[in-house]
Amino acid sequence: MAAKQTDNIFDFDVSKYLGDFKVPGVDVETIVASQRKNIEALTQANKLAFEGLQNVVKRQVEILRQSIDEVTHLSKDIVEPGAPHEKAARQAELTKDAFERALVNARELTELITKANADAFDLLNKRFSQSLDEAREAFTKAASKS
Repeated sequence: MAAKQTDNIFDFDVSKYLGDFKVPGVDVETIVASQRKNIEALTQANKLAFEGLQNVVKRQVEILRQSIDEVTHLSKDIVEPGAPHEKAARQAELTKDAFERALVNARELTELITKANADAFDLLNKRFSQSLDEAREAFTKAASKS
């Protein structure tokens, strides 16, 4: 019977494998911990981006439902009897209102996307800064030992 393979290729401790490689002035544990934090930050950024996408899709569905309701209501208004010039004026007014709503909706969707992207970027930017601070500390510590 073949040995059971691990389902997750990332299910191993890198520090065990790198622990045997002793390089003077290099703290493997610190490097591994830093990379682990980087992966956690990327995971969190992906989660934020996905949640942002879910919010955009949810809002698009709401907008679509509103649009269908409005079209249904407006269709009833258009088939009502009335003078042609009154109907034309009403259609122009309805078209203007629909265009303005479309702009508002587009702006809202753009803001949702921008916020999701900004949140993910801010998180990654913060981790990048932390990573640079960690590297500076590691180099300072290594220099003080030598």
